[in-house]
Amino acid sequence: MQRVLLITPVAFVVLAALGFHNAVSGMLSPPVAAKGGAAAVAAAPPVAAATRAVGQLVPVATDLPVAPTAATPVQIRAVLVPTATPEPSPTPLPPTVTPVPTDTPRPSATPKPTALAPHRISQEAPPRVTARSYVVVDGDSGEILAELNPHLHVAPASTTKIITTLVALQHNNLDEMVTAQYDPSELVDSTLMGLHPGDQLTLEDLLYGLMLPSGNDAALAIATYVAGSKAAFVERMNQLTADLGLSDSHWVNPHGLDAPGHYSSAYDMVQFARVGMQDPRFQALAAARSHTVHVGSRTYEVYNLNRVLPNVPGADGVKIGYTDDAGRTIVASVTRNGHRVYVGAFHIGDLVIDTKPLFEWAFRVWAWN
Repeated sequence: MQRVLLITPVAFVVLAALGFHNAVSGMLSPPVAAKGGAAAVAAAPPVAAATRAVGQLVPVATDLPVAPTAATPVQIRAVLVPTATPEPSPTPLPPTVTPVPTDTPRPSATPKPTALAPHRISQEAPPRVTARSYVVVDGDSGEILAELNPHLHVAPASTTKIITTLVALQHNNLDEMVTAQYDPSELVDSTLMGLHPGDQLTLEDLLYGLMLPSGNDAALAIATYVAGSKAAFVERMNQLTADLGLSDSHWVNPHGLDAPGHYSSAYDMVQFARVGMQDPRFQALAAARSHTVHVGSRTYEVYNLNRVLPNVPGADGVKIGYTDDAGRTIVASVTRNGHRVYVGAFHIGDLVIDTKPLFEWAFRVWAWN
């Protein structure tokens, strides 16, 4: 014990002479708690539940709307520990700063607001409707005006075709010629636009056949043309969903027929629609009542099955659907006095009876500056 007491002071003297005074001080000083901060995460419009709002995206089409995250660098104080045979240093080593990597920003699903969020001018409660889940959203700000189970995972049926259109418009032009290739055996009990394998028509005609009569044959033909196969196209659908920061959706096909693992939510589907409606091509597809399809020398009309369009003033989109699991589903858009409101409603009794009261309530109870 006496030897240890005698040697310790000598060791400190030697270390100080060699320039390690700071190192020894660091060893004797009490530990200091590190401070760090995490960046806040935003989302819109569109994006997603990301945020309440989701917004501008990449080009999209027909019927068918998070903010980058950044980590705050944390400074870590370096402590120099002397080795058994330290080498002299003229000056103490500076502390090491280790930055925390910054995440790569994702595309924002939220359209840039063109106006402030509306303000409520009445305490009137939203009307009761039969929907299992619904959400009412201001188009400009992404503000949720009313909701019921908005993030409930549901079978989306043909509202799936909103994101199918988005993916197609993201990568292709409407005037491209497509040779329809698909397996008709996959389309038992399906709504169809009237294609035959091998038909040649424009991508625009295919998208109208997808959005208006809800053609599942058009969905498969688009998927094969755009991505080479249905599976590869579905990967793009899921990638776009991730890019938008939407977490309530997963896709296994481009048409929306019931399948395990194929689901979305009222909130997500409205955000996809908000993204789409930023693209004039998508707006045209979503609002059209009919369209003439040209296939070689053959021409025929396809008609929009969305009964909200002729029955709700200001209606301008976007997509309906029906399957056994989903029941009746709809994502609808109504614009009045320059302000757009969306309703996404799933498993409802009637497309018009359930959505029209929600739109009327929104425009009656909320006001825009």
